[in-house]
Amino acid sequence: MTNELNPKELDFYQKLRRRMQQWLSSPESKGNQYADYLMSAPDLFHLMVKLTLDPDVPTRLKTELGLAVAYFISPIDIMPEIIFGPIGFVDDIAVAAFVLNRVMSQVDKSIIDRHWAGDQDILVLVKMIIEKADRLLGGGAWQKVKNFINRNLSDGNDNIYT
Repeated sequence: MTNELNPKELDFYQKLRRRMQQWLSSPESKGNQYADYLMSAPDLFHLMVKLTLDPDVPTRLKTELGLAVAYFISPIDIMPEIIFGPIGFVDDIAVAAFVLNRVMSQVDKSIIDRHWAGDQDILVLVKMIIEKADRLLGGGAWQKVKNFINRNLSDGNDNIYT
């Protein structure tokens, strides 16, 4: 099994998981409709990193995954964590879900399964995140995220996400 993390991944993964667990146990998170999705952030990050390193994933998809990982860890994004706290990971999770949705449509499910460390079914989780993202960010803001992804990940022939 290849679910083991190297020390740098482990640091980010553990810090993110710890941060989410602390927030989810705080009064601030009670009643938040996105709390359950926020706990998936560390597992989505882990999956993207592992798929980026997997020799069975096509290079073009690795590029998309790498850009999504960079967006995930970047302090500069649509909903910065420094301003919004853990809720600021909602856009990172949404970008991860959209990229993973594309990857999952083009690689064998066994590749995804060998790296998925989460408890939920990854296919169901990604679909639910995409649906929630559409509702949370609304048409205008979410269209900006999709446009960003298309500009940075498309090969120029078509839109990846419409």
